[in-house]
Amino acid sequence: MIEATKPATSQNKFEKFKAEKDGLEVKEQLEHFAQIGWEAIDEIDREHRLKWLGVFFRPVTPGKFMMRLRIPNGILSSTQMQVLAEAVQRYGEDGNADITTRQNLQLRGIRIEDVPDIFKRFEPVGLTSVQSGMDNVRNITGSPVAGIEANELIDTRGLVRMVQDMITNNGKGNREFTNLPRKFNIAIEGGRDNSVHAEINDIAFVPAYKNGHLGFNVVVGGFFSAKRCEAAIPLNAWVLPNEEVVDLCRAILIVYREHGLRANRQKARLMWLIDEWGIDKFRAVVEEQLGRPLLPAAEKDEIDWDKRDHIGVYPQKQPGLNYVGLHIPIGRFYAQDMFELARMAEVYGSGEIRLTVEQNLIIPNIPDSRLDRFLAEPLLERFSINPAPLTRTLVSCTGSQFCNFALIETKNRALATIKALEAELELPRRVRIHWTGCPNSCGQPQVADIGLMGTKVRKNGKAAEGVDIYMGGKVGKDAHLGTCVQKGVACEDLMPVLRQLLIEQFGAKPRSEAMLSS
Repeated sequence: MIEATKPATSQNKFEKFKAEKDGLEVKEQLEHFAQIGWEAIDEIDREHRLKWLGVFFRPVTPGKFMMRLRIPNGILSSTQMQVLAEAVQRYGEDGNADITTRQNLQLRGIRIEDVPDIFKRFEPVGLTSVQSGMDNVRNITGSPVAGIEANELIDTRGLVRMVQDMITNNGKGNREFTNLPRKFNIAIEGGRDNSVHAEINDIAFVPAYKNGHLGFNVVVGGFFSAKRCEAAIPLNAWVLPNEEVVDLCRAILIVYREHGLRANRQKARLMWLIDEWGIDKFRAVVEEQLGRPLLPAAEKDEIDWDKRDHIGVYPQKQPGLNYVGLHIPIGRFYAQDMFELARMAEVYGSGEIRLTVEQNLIIPNIPDSRLDRFLAEPLLERFSINPAPLTRTLVSCTGSQFCNFALIETKNRALATIKALEAELELPRRVRIHWTGCPNSCGQPQVADIGLMGTKVRKNGKAAEGVDIYMGGKVGKDAHLGTCVQKGVACEDLMPVLRQLLIEQFGAKPRSEAMLSS
């Protein structure tokens, strides 16, 4: 038997309030919270425990909460999208939805008075936001073209749903996994292009052949935090694409729950435990929890394509059907957009909508006979199938407009900056620029060609918004994280810096020069 002592429970404030009351317990208090209003709710319940239900208090928008859904594999029905649109419609300009870098949606403008009714509307259509915040497993990602991509290896949809159902008790809430040391990310890739960014997940499954059978190699420990960022490392394990995936996720989560470091929240992610034990001991303890030995990993995985963004029109493996990827600028849309997207999915497709980790959207199952009419829809003038190259690859976190952790405003600034750069420069290829408002890295600057992380700088003797610049992130095959190359650039000075980087590093040319050379 492998010795794996459980660390002593820390008394930091998070561990203390988790020990006092499980976050899911506030579910029984929602009607009471709705009656007394947000200001009268106990501070720990309001600012922390409500996150176990996916309801986030935001000090920058007091009284207007964010609600984070769970959308496994990023797949929604048109009916679900309509229900979500109705949820934010009542809040006017305050109500909107953001696509996240985990194939998920976050609703904004929500009032606590409406949360019980919103949850009642969610249940009949199979929506849930349970266990989507704080020390829980976040939305489980999978290939956005699962089941429709001609060259896919494994259809991830059922596996992602099985893992989510295990963790959340079929969306009802599961106290077995509501007290992890910190948040936890799981991804299951079924294609060849690493669409889920396996390297930045605590557990990721990537397709691999072993002895002629197709299954998954497993990597563990990838994460971003303010203190440290690490790519996942091989567990030296291979599993079949069935219940073995669910069982291994469960075993790793239990090991992490029981033995993960809790004294310092900056050192509480899974990789810190792997560092302390070593990967061999970690694997052995997981095997003991699993109750059987793990097969060694296959010699190589099948991630051998460059990363795709799925924007545009593509034939499906089903003859006569197509999927269309729409670019959603900075991942944000409003109630009317959501109603329109639901209608279009229903009228032209099969009523299905898919989200991507690039904060874009796919409508699948559009017959050849309806494709031209779909492409003529007015909404595609804003949600383009062929956006300009920098706009196409832009990713941004929420920023200080709605998030109290963010040190700078990101989304609107990111879009304005990109438009200005596109007006000045001609680019020979796409350049992925990611913005994140703080070191928590929700915008994932470490995987970008150019990553911009919000910080505070001094300019003319005063505090100002600025960024640290990351470069060298690689996605798809041979993925790796970028590194910080320049610190403390004031946002108001950023345009010429980015312009120069694009010219020197990515072959961009000023439009005036490009016109002369042509």
